[in-house]
This record gives sequence, structure tokens and C-alpha cells, in this order.
Amino acid sequence: MPVLEVRRLRKTFGAVTAVADISFAVEHGEVFTIIGPNGAGKTTTLEMIEGLLVPDAGEISFGGLTWEQDARAIREMIGVQPQSGALFDLLTVEEHLRLFASFYRKSRPVGEILEMINLQDHRNKRVKVLSGGQRQRLAIGLAMINDPDLIFLDEPTTGLDPQARLNIWDIILRLKEMGKTTILTTHYMEEAEKLSDRVCIVDQGAVVALDTPAALIGRLTKEREIRLGFEDGEAAAREAEELLQRLGNVTRMEREAGQLRIWTERPEAALHGLFGFTRERGYRVERLSIREMSLEDVFIAFTGKEWRD
Repeated sequence: MPVLEVRRLRKTFGAVTAVADISFAVEHGEVFTIIGPNGAGKTTTLEMIEGLLVPDAGEISFGGLTWEQDARAIREMIGVQPQSGALFDLLTVEEHLRLFASFYRKSRPVGEILEMINLQDHRNKRVKVLSGGQRQRLAIGLAMINDPDLIFLDEPTTGLDPQARLNIWDIILRLKEMGKTTILTTHYMEEAEKLSDRVCIVDQGAVVALDTPAALIGRLTKEREIRLGFEDGEAAAREAEELLQRLGNVTRMEREAGQLRIWTERPEAALHGLFGFTRERGYRVERLSIREMSLEDVFIAFTGKEWRD
């Protein structure tokens, strides 16, 4: 049985439909990531699942438990890191953890949580002196203090520098090793692709795609993108474009000055023809790269929007 089942969720605020029709199931131990453009309904969906908002319609089940009948049991089995955490500037890291532990019937030892979020050396520091990354790690630690089976992380790395983001990734992977189930929302496609067992793309309050990152990318296209830069400039790029049009194994091309972008399902054939052409003409290739399709390409294909924070 899934640890979480969501069926036909709907939520409106006046004339605005924030969530129109969302259904999915989350399996034990997976990292399940919800992505979508701003205003797609991600946070509203999470807040309904977390019991912070009451749905207008639909069902939410935690392995058979519901908010209507089993609210206390659900609160004991979930942990929540919201977008804007309720941290107290004048309390220390350890004081926060002990305070939140007092809210539950069971909790993990504070020392274990400090080690998991790598704040052992900062346990006696007040929150007001912590960096943004340290604050986020503490917020995740507070979500973990009751040793929950299911953890909700709402955009935990937004606004962090690359190293701080990697620190959060390490915590999420550690949770997976422990057998915890994590529901994540993020604005970073690379993050979703690297961490997720499955990705749910939401747009206009509904699920538009749901699968593993690899399956979503494979469903989109088998194309690869080749980028070429010619030292000999625009004339070389124009001739290469004309050659590739004759070869017929290219889906589409874009040329700008001495740069050429090529999309093809047979990159080896396109490159074979190109290198024969450059040798024959004596043209020099300045740069060459082959780019695999990514989750960002999937996102744009399904929502028609470029990703923006």
C-alpha cells in the first residue's frame, strides 16, 4: 500500500482555482518531487496534504489514515519543512531542537539530528548568527526531530549558494538511506533529476506528467543537441548548415554567426559528415559539445514555459 494517496484534490480561493484536479500516490522510501511553474498549485497541494488547508474536494490517505479521523496519528508520522520556517532568532540550534522535540510523544535524540544536519559545532549558536544554509539545515532538522516516516521539504534549497545546496542534497540522500519517504518541491531541474525516484509535473492545478526522470526524458525525445563553433566564422557555419540539410539526418538547426546548433537522433552520423566536410574545406572547429536532453527540456515541453524563480 502506498504511504500517501491523493485523489482528485481541488482548492479554490474565491474566483481563483489554485488546485483543479491532482491525484498521485507515493511509495515507501522514495524521493517524490513535485515541480511546476509559479502559481501551478505546488505549495497549495502540499499544504492540503500536510493538514494546513482543507480541500474543497478530494481525498488524502496516509496508508489508510485520514485527517478527518486520524489527525493526531498523522501529525506524529510526518515532518514538515515549510518555505518560510518559524525560527526564533534568540534561541540556539540545540534549544530549537529540544523545544520541537517536546511537542511529540517520541523523538530522535538531539545529538543524532545535529550530526545528520552537520550542525554539531553550531549547537550553542543563536539562530540570528547562522548562515542561510545553516538555517535551512536546522529547519530540516526540526522536520526530522519526531523521527517521521514521511517528510515534506518545500523548496529547501531556494536562494542558497551551490555548496549549501549540495549540503541539503546530502541530507536528502541520507534520509533515503534511512528508508524515509521524502516529498520535495524545487525550482531546480538538476536537483529534481539527481535526487528523485519519480517526478510529478504540475501546471495550472493539475498533473501533466508523472514518471521517473529517465522515463520522462526518454518519452520526450531521442534527440541529442550538438553545438559547434567555427574559428573561420559565419561562412564556415553557413556551409556546414547547407551540408547537413543535404545529409537529411538532422531534425532542426539554428545558426548564429560562427555558431551552429544541431538536433539529431543520430549524432554520430551528423558528426561523421561534418568532420569530413571540415577536413575537405580546411575549416577549424573551435568548440564542440553534445548535450543530452534534460528534465528542464521535459518541463518546457509539458508546460510551455521556461523555468523562472
